[in-house]
Amino acid sequence: MTTLHEAPVSTLLDRLFVLDETASEAAAQTFGTLSDDEHAALMSSKTAYADLYRRAKDLPMAVSRETGTLLYMLARASRASAIVEYGTSFGISTLHLAAALRDNGGGLLVGSEFEPSKVAKARANIAAAGLADLVEIREGDALQTLARDLPLSIDLVLLDGAKGLYPEILALVEPHLRRGAVIVADNAGWSPDYLARVRSPAAGYMSLPFGSDVELSIWTGSR
Repeated sequence: MTTLHEAPVSTLLDRLFVLDETASEAAAQTFGTLSDDEHAALMSSKTAYADLYRRAKDLPMAVSRETGTLLYMLARASRASAIVEYGTSFGISTLHLAAALRDNGGGLLVGSEFEPSKVAKARANIAAAGLADLVEIREGDALQTLARDLPLSIDLVLLDGAKGLYPEILALVEPHLRRGAVIVADNAGWSPDYLARVRSPAAGYMSLPFGSDVELSIWTGSR
């Protein structure tokens, strides 16, 4: 058994995924009045994300169960000890990654979350899972919170915040990536500039789409 499959982590994740599923109706009400063009513009905007995430402050906006398992597996396979997460929300992805850190023997996950109420919920969930000693959540705009005091050598990065800012967040963490570091970008299709960057070997990455909603990349360190 792993930390991911044992209580309290497993039971807490089951409850949070059920919460996420039942929140789908609220999500539809929150964004259902937008046209397709308006929704696309909001999702890819580099300036309107504050409004988007305030409107979604009560929604978990979680990774899928499959993506959560993928995150755990990647962190274990890479023996990660330093992880950066952009977009913590309620902490569902954080729990998967921190469980991997626990099973790897320890480490640190630095997360960033814009919405204060979500920071409080995530911290409570992480504490309830017994993983608080492995996680530091920074409250505020990630362009500021992730611009300082990052681990010297980052093993894994999860991008799951405002999609339009994926290139800017990647630029902040890139100087700290160890060669072979893994970058997982959820719903990266909303950020064509990001995809162009990580799919260009000349930029120092190898990348491919994984499943229906994830871009999986590694930093080759050669450019």
